[in-house]
Amino acid sequence: MTTDTVGGVWTYVLELCRALAEAEVQVELATLGAPVTPMQAEAARRVPGLRLHESTYRLEWMDSPWADVRASGEWLLALEDRLDPDVIHLNGYAHGALPWRAPSVVVAHSCVLSWWESVLREPAPARYARYQREARRGLRAVDRVVAPSAAMLAAIERHYGPLPTACVIPNARRAEDFAAAPKEPFVLAAGRLWDEAKNLAALEAVAPRLAYPVRVAGETRHPGGGKAAQARNTEPLGQLSPEALAAWMGRAAIYALPVRYEPFGLSALEAALAGCALVLGDLPSLREVWADTAVFVHPEDLEGLTAALRRLLEDAAHRKHMAARARARALTLNPRRMAEDYLRLYATLWARRVQPLAGVALGAP
Repeated sequence: MTTDTVGGVWTYVLELCRALAEAEVQVELATLGAPVTPMQAEAARRVPGLRLHESTYRLEWMDSPWADVRASGEWLLALEDRLDPDVIHLNGYAHGALPWRAPSVVVAHSCVLSWWESVLREPAPARYARYQREARRGLRAVDRVVAPSAAMLAAIERHYGPLPTACVIPNARRAEDFAAAPKEPFVLAAGRLWDEAKNLAALEAVAPRLAYPVRVAGETRHPGGGKAAQARNTEPLGQLSPEALAAWMGRAAIYALPVRYEPFGLSALEAALAGCALVLGDLPSLREVWADTAVFVHPEDLEGLTAALRRLLEDAAHRKHMAARARARALTLNPRRMAEDYLRLYATLWARRVQPLAGVALGAP
């Protein structure tokens, strides 16, 4: 399995690896992008049987990545030669086009073109033409494409063309990692303050209109450098460990995610497990996941966001009702279910591989 080490993909991968380990599946995890942090290495060590193979090759969505993408592909093929895995599980697109011997799966977590379309309301610029070509090649070469939501799968097909075979497997989180504490009257959000997709500027705008604090966890400085984003009306909590963020979620009455782009929304799932009422950006993906268990507001509707937060903050009975509905929904998105879905997929692909081999062994033409 491949992973980058930034954001939600890493969280998804560790959750899936942990659930697969409980089913006695050995995972060899190849990391790309930023170096594995000591905190991440410790989290990986807690997953039974998981082995890390670390690299720092640039990722396909980064600037001028293609020499690194080629080199990382050679490294991954050498790993396959050495480890002889039953299945290749890729969490990026371009490496799907490599000549794998084992059956291969690509999971579409997000993509540059759909991000640009949703956040900036225009097509991605010409400099991403090669990214589109390489992603299309990888998606069409693998045995199966998976997405965490039907909305994300539709976006992938819109930008990269028809897929050979595809399915939806929702992401998951362990409920025991997100215990609810006595709730306090404040709104919590989490995300990169500088990321237009997270739209935390909307919370900056509405915070003065609320009688209770709005607290935001996450990085304030872009990894490419530059001036840090300023939180003038919200209370910045900074970059938190997963355990610290879970503790804040346990205390928060409301979790707000007024995003412009979100293929699934792992942080909303975590907050729901911690007993928060949810106020979410009105996106097809989030509607798909949460249906009538969350309050939805258009990302640009500041009046609607203010009204939704005020009602939940001031109406305790309604807030508790919505929090209970969200948590009930979140409990269905559990790692055991996710792992079972992936194991069925892996078994199907493996069966297709071994059947022709069995025919050859029996002397079939």
